[in-house]
Amino acid sequence: MTERTKYIVGNWKMNQNTQDVIAFFDAIDSTKLRHEAWIAPQAIHIPICLQNTDDFKIGAQNCATENSGAFTGEISPASLKDIGAEFVIIGHSERRSIFKEDDQTLNKKTKLALENDLFVIFCIGETLEEREAGKVEEVLATQLAQGLAGVSSEKIIIAYEPVWAIGTGVTASPEQAQEAHAFIRQYINENLSLDGEKTSILYGGSVKPANVEDLLSCKDIDGGLVGGAALKADSYLGLHV
Repeated sequence: MTERTKYIVGNWKMNQNTQDVIAFFDAIDSTKLRHEAWIAPQAIHIPICLQNTDDFKIGAQNCATENSGAFTGEISPASLKDIGAEFVIIGHSERRSIFKEDDQTLNKKTKLALENDLFVIFCIGETLEEREAGKVEEVLATQLAQGLAGVSSEKIIIAYEPVWAIGTGVTASPEQAQEAHAFIRQYINENLSLDGEKTSILYGGSVKPANVEDLLSCKDIDGGLVGGAALKADSYLGLHV
């Protein structure tokens, strides 16, 4: 079996102030970081994160479809690379649902981020209605096919995040998560210009210290994309099992 890199990625969303950021990294015991440790803070906090850690890769929660120009309020992937960011999360369910980003937009963002030598954590996942309608595989296949069309890179990481399990406290069972991850890996191998056996696939959806070990024990789950449980150092360290 291919040995894939495992990641614990903290998505801080629109949380943390400057003192919170400093306190988090001050409290981290680097000897307990058993997997790749990544944090995506608010974009304005990327520099202060970089100033306060050598143990984490720091990245962004989103980027623009262009490197520069008259796009007030957008975040250039070229500028992210310039300030030291190493990755960007693209296609998070909140970007899809709240900001109405479609697969074509996400594909453009992904390609531009890769051109700027950023890792991309590409998020996919179904809603509760889609799951109950038996459309999980159909939804995941469409998001992968359209979002990663024409993409061939070893800097792609997939995050499976069932929308019904994000910020709800409800977690997909290890069996449900493994089933989805296995489908994703097979689909990548059969349909995309990526190596499904080498591509790390993270689970995102109410991951916490209490359930992370069961999730990571599944053969196709290569880490977690974590929200609330990544905001405090002790909780974040509890994810490194």
